[in-house]
Formats: sequence, structure tokens, C-alpha cells
Amino acid sequence: MAIEQKVRLVEELFLGLEKEISVFKSETSLHCLVGCGKCCSKPDIDASPLEFLPWAFHLFLNGKAEEVLLELDNSSITTCHIYRPLALLEEYNGSCSNYRYRGLICRLFGYAANRDKYGELRLATCKIIKEDQLESYNNTEEAISKGLYVPIFTDYYMQLAQIDYRMGTTLLPINDALKMAIEEVLQYYAYRPFPGELEDIA
Repeated sequence: MAIEQKVRLVEELFLGLEKEISVFKSETSLHCLVGCGKCCSKPDIDASPLEFLPWAFHLFLNGKAEEVLLELDNSSITTCHIYRPLALLEEYNGSCSNYRYRGLICRLFGYAANRDKYGELRLATCKIIKEDQLESYNNTEEAISKGLYVPIFTDYYMQLAQIDYRMGTTLLPINDALKMAIEEVLQYYAYRPFPGELEDIA
């Protein structure tokens, strides 16, 4: 399957998820705090290269893939390369520098569920939301137990794997996943012409 087609399928998956999360937010009133980047600043986030393929393809179309790959190769920082803290002393406050192209893990966390050992759905969200929005969080957990629809992590990762099993099931530290996504795009186009019909969308 061509890279462009994989990118299109991943973006379609993300678009469907965004619609589901929008409905979920409106029904539960749960929301991230403005300017909070605590979950993005964790050093041990794992992700698949496939969920960052649209990001890598975007870099390639804009002539920045090699530059960013070099930055990743020369960096010893383990927090997400795309995350931008406001300052060194404010690592928990910041934002995604390429929010449109954030990965699946970034989209799901806070508004999706995992199954516990009893098969019950449990909302996977941060301590800040649980504590600051306790009533909404408790109401949401109860609503989920009574059938409120919530996106499920494993369901979405299974859908991702159907696009490209190898890239969709390989879980790596997030910056390694970013690197592999860029390398995949660069290797694909090493002996292929630039995707001319896509020049205007970069």
C-alpha cells in the first residue's frame, strides 16, 4: 500500500475518533485544563510509528523530514519531541507544536477507556481531571457502566493495525516512534518521485 494511502486511512481513523470524542466531551463535561501539558511531559510514553505517519508525511511534503530526523538522532530528551513546554521550569505547562498531526495515544488519553481485569470499562484519564473535575469524573464513570459510549483504546489500536500491521503494532518510546515514521516516509520516496499531486496541501 502506498504511503499516501496509509496516511489518508490514518487521518480518516482520527477524524472518526475526533467526532466520537467531541460527543463524549459534550455529554460528560470533562475537559483538559487550558495550557496543561502534564501528560505530554511524561518521559515514558509509548506509541506506534503508524500513528505519526501523517506527521512524518507532512514534514516530508514541507522539506523538513531530514532536519527533524537529525534533531531526533542528536537529542537525549525522552519527552515527546513535538511537545513544547512554556519554559524549563514550567515543563507541565505547554502545548503540542503540531497539534493537527498528534498521535493516536495523544487523542485517546483522557477521553477513552480500557478494560479492567473484570472486563469493565474504566476511563483512562489524568489525576488532574480526576481531582479537579471529580463530580463530572464520577458521573462519567457511572454513565459508562450504564452504557454511555466511550472510545476504547484497544479498539482503536486494532483499527490502526489493520492499516499496516507492522507499523501499527510496534510500540516504541514516543521519540523512537517519531523517528521510525520519518524513516519510513524517507525510505519510501528514496527511489520514487515526489508526490506531485499533493504539493499544494503541504
